[in-house]
Parts: sequence; C-alpha cells; structure tokens
Amino acid sequence: MKLLTYQTQNSGARLGLIHQNTVVDIANFGDVMQFSLPDSMLGLIDRGHEIIGEIEALLQKVDPGDLKGISFAMDEITILAPIPKPRKNIIGIGLNYTEHVAESARTLDTSKELPQQPVIFSKPPTTVTATNTYILHNTKLTQQLDWEVELAVVIGKKGKYVKKEEALDYVFGYTIINDISARDCRRAGQWIVSKGQDTFAPMGPLLITADEFGDPHNVNLSLKVNGVEKQNSNTSFMLFNVNELIEDLSTVFTLEPGDIIATGTPAGVGAGRNPQEWMWDGDVVEATVEGIGTLVNTVKEITP
Repeated sequence: MKLLTYQTQNSGARLGLIHQNTVVDIANFGDVMQFSLPDSMLGLIDRGHEIIGEIEALLQKVDPGDLKGISFAMDEITILAPIPKPRKNIIGIGLNYTEHVAESARTLDTSKELPQQPVIFSKPPTTVTATNTYILHNTKLTQQLDWEVELAVVIGKKGKYVKKEEALDYVFGYTIINDISARDCRRAGQWIVSKGQDTFAPMGPLLITADEFGDPHNVNLSLKVNGVEKQNSNTSFMLFNVNELIEDLSTVFTLEPGDIIATGTPAGVGAGRNPQEWMWDGDVVEATVEGIGTLVNTVKEITP
C-alpha cells in the first residue's frame, strides 16, 4: 500500500492512501465503511501490520461513488513527510556501503577498514522535512553542506533481541531519507551536530508498506543535484543489510513502532569528490529510491 501524510488548504496533517491515482483520506474512509481508522501515520503503525490487510479488504467492498467526497487529486494536496514528527531520534547508519567507506577515508578522516559492526548515530525529530520544502543552510555553521540518499526502514512492532532471520517481520514499511550532512561540523568525531541541524532529514514522499515493497536488498537508489547525477547504486551493496541492522540495533535498545532507521548511503557524496562539491543556496537535490519515488528539496541560505 502506498501511504502518505498530506494537507489541503482547509485541513491540517491527514493520513492518506493512493488508490487509482487519487489520494483517499483514511480516517474519512473508515467513517464511510463504519470502521474506525486513524488520521496519522503513527496511529496507523500502532494498529499493527494487520490493519493494512483490513483496509485492502474494505477497498474491495466500497462503492466507488462513496470515495468521491473523500478523495483528492495529487495537485489538490501538499505532501508532508510520512512521519512529520517522529517520537524519537532517527537512527542513522554510517559507512554502510563499501565504496562510501573508501571515499570517506580519503576525505573525512574515517578509517579505511570496513566496519565490523554497524556505525550508529542519530538525527533529532526536528531534522525532518517534506518533499518540495527547503533544506536550511546556516552559513554561520557550515560551508560544507552535503547530500546522502538512503533507504529508510520504518519499524512496525516492538522488538528486543530480534533474530536476523525474523527481522523483516518487524518492518512496517519503507521511505526515502536524504541524510543531509555538514561535513565541517563534526565535534571530536561525533556526528550529531553535522547531521542533526533543522531540516537535515528530508523524508518521503511516500511510505510503502513492507508487503508491497518486497525485498529491500535489491533496490536501486540515486541522487541528482541540479539535474546532474551524483549517486547511483543498489541496496545489494550494503555492508549490513536490513535484517542485520535490526538484529544489531535491537540488542542495544528496544525498537518500537514508528522508529526510523536510515540505512546508509552509497558512494558519490560531495565530500568524496575531487575537487569536493557542496550544496549552496538555490541548489535542487533529488533523491530517488526504486519503488518509492523521488524526494525533491531546494537549499535555502539562512543567516540567523
């Protein structure tokens, strides 16, 4: 199922699904079918995987005429981030593609050796922004604004000490995150200032449920800046795949519904180029993941 969070001129954030090229409001659909449904993505995730099958069954039964009053064309809505305000920090995974390890070692003082365990950091909920919004570039903080296209995993149920063989059972769905990074803002090797500034986690445009998305380990992902391709790879080249990440993370802390894991970026970041490249005011960055869509954002310089 293709899910999104959206708003109209007359509403705040609402939960929708894409059905026959229109956006159906899920809570209103529930009212039509006399079946209580939530109005937020986190509310839907809290209902568990089973709710997706229940909604699909209701869609098979509904009179198409009953959808007209609760549906919108795509040009009638504004797409928000799938989870506009996560309950907790986004879990980030660093150095998770072989070639990215190599390019980072050349330019960012990280080890050239492949990690033996996942490299974990986090991004605050205030980093989240939607497609077709601004990435805010505070030039007093950074002169090295960089891009990172990533497949993001959204957890669907509570898990502790999850075995990797069962890990995908804990996934609700997938979306895109552009892990924006200020390369000159690392402090004593710590990344949260580099990765955690407001708007540094564009997310979306859709959340695709795990049943529809299928295998997350053979998915193309790419990124363009001002129409020029900078990254192009496949999730098959992850050092630690989604199963292994969930197993590892759940040994450290309990994973809960709505948790988000950004699974790392492939080679092609600006810091790894010769000469290095950075994003500046007015630059347009497009992050694409096969099966999800394209996340588009524009850099906007701010001077607080």
